[in-house]
Amino acid sequence: MKTTFHFLGALAVSAVVAFGAVSCNQTKGEATESPAGETTEAVDASAPKGAIVYVDITKVMAEYDMANDLRAVVETKVQNIQAEITRRETNLANAVNKYQEKAQKGLMTRTVAETEAQKLQQQEIEFNNYANQKNNEINEELLVMNNQINDAIATFIKKYNEEKQYAMIILTQGDAEGDGVVSLSAPVITADPTLDITNDVLAGLNEEYIASKNENQSK
Repeated sequence: MKTTFHFLGALAVSAVVAFGAVSCNQTKGEATESPAGETTEAVDASAPKGAIVYVDITKVMAEYDMANDLRAVVETKVQNIQAEITRRETNLANAVNKYQEKAQKGLMTRTVAETEAQKLQQQEIEFNNYANQKNNEINEELLVMNNQINDAIATFIKKYNEEKQYAMIILTQGDAEGDGVVSLSAPVITADPTLDITNDVLAGLNEEYIASKNENQSK
């Protein structure tokens, strides 16, 4: 009896965590890239009240301590899930191979072969269901993580602007890779560097997060 298994095409976790693995080492006073790709000296936010200013969200996401901590936690969970899926996938593949080898050599009766085939097919269904479930869990983890980061940044910027009173704060994507290339789809392509409040916002975000972490650890 010939039994066909579709195991080798079984589902594996497809979610790939986009952690924005861009490591920026820019600090206050060091040279940084403006949205136009021009090297300028990092300055404190000095735009007057009522100005339209901008924040390089790429740099914020790369250097915000809270974002990096949350990404590290989710990355560990993803790695553990993928390792477990690989383990189960390997075990099932070995079982299928053993079954096929015994069947080809005629080492099982037709009744036993049919019973074993049904068991393996059920195991394959269970494996695919497990992988689907874990894939959904990863997607949910990513969604919650992104919502937490976005909410923290938005909440801070609103509070920040109560003091600064800028007319508008624009989020843009800067030159995170240091290659001087800026997407033309970015809201800000070129601007007066004094309108760049990225460093000021980033410093405030990290200060607030560190204070919150220290407070929680002391409880």
